[in-house]
Amino acid sequence: MPPATSDARLTNLFLDMLAAEQGAGANTVDAYRRDLEDLSAFIGGKGLTFNDVETQALRDYLEDLDERGFKSTSVARRLSALRHLFRFLLNERIRADDPAAILSGPKRGRSLPKVLSIADVDLMLTKAKALAEAEARALQRMRAARLYCLLEVLYATGLRVSELVALPVSAARRDARMIVVRGKGNKERLVPLNQSSKEAMTAYLAALDARRGENATNAAATKWLFPSSGDSGHLTRQHFARDLKDLALAAGIQPRLVSPHVLRHAFASHLLHNGADLRIVQTLLGHTDISTTQIYTHVVEERLKSLVRDLHPLGDK
Repeated sequence: MPPATSDARLTNLFLDMLAAEQGAGANTVDAYRRDLEDLSAFIGGKGLTFNDVETQALRDYLEDLDERGFKSTSVARRLSALRHLFRFLLNERIRADDPAAILSGPKRGRSLPKVLSIADVDLMLTKAKALAEAEARALQRMRAARLYCLLEVLYATGLRVSELVALPVSAARRDARMIVVRGKGNKERLVPLNQSSKEAMTAYLAALDARRGENATNAAATKWLFPSSGDSGHLTRQHFARDLKDLALAAGIQPRLVSPHVLRHAFASHLLHNGADLRIVQTLLGHTDISTTQIYTHVVEERLKSLVRDLHPLGDK
């Protein structure tokens, strides 16, 4: 067995494997790092390391998470992280055993996603378009047009918010019927655009060009559809989420019910409600596993119940 090494070194080896062999993205790697650093700190307080920790100490760690008020979903995620780590250490022969193999996690039901109604989404789209068309100042018009464009594209495609804000400017080509999206694990997929989203892109780019013409310092070319002066070069997820909640408030919808991810849920649920095939929705969402997409089938079940209730000859008796 190779000589023992530090927890930090083992964590880096594990994360390198996740990125290289499993295509884990930066956010996934960062989440694993935080979880494993927390575990290392806990067992370090007991004089233990990843090299010599036993099952009971890992059980103590899970109990400690519960005592610290972690939700069952968070505890389950931490458990998944440490299981992956010790399986890796076993496979690499850094350890001769896997102390996490027999651990059991908290029982948890899979919660149904929050979904806005078609009427609520339409209300937000209408309000966003009205705000974009009413604004006279170049900067404010550009921001309003950007929000309308983001909303139209998100509801038309069901993109993850990280995929949406990082779209290249080439996605807005006039003749583009499909856009190439780079999703989790650096995997690419084709997603269709509807006419409304293409028109929203065109209007937004016109407002963006007008703003650049007014301010020469912003006229530099960029590869991003939604450029920003921040480190990433494009609009952040957090900025879009804040703008979306402000829009919800202006549309008379409770902001706590609205987020970019809720709009992604709405895209999937509304498609299924109108008869789309589950496999097609899986492809559009970029889900590797069909079971992830099946959470949306609850809307189909509700639709079937309403059909029986409304159309069956004895349904109203």
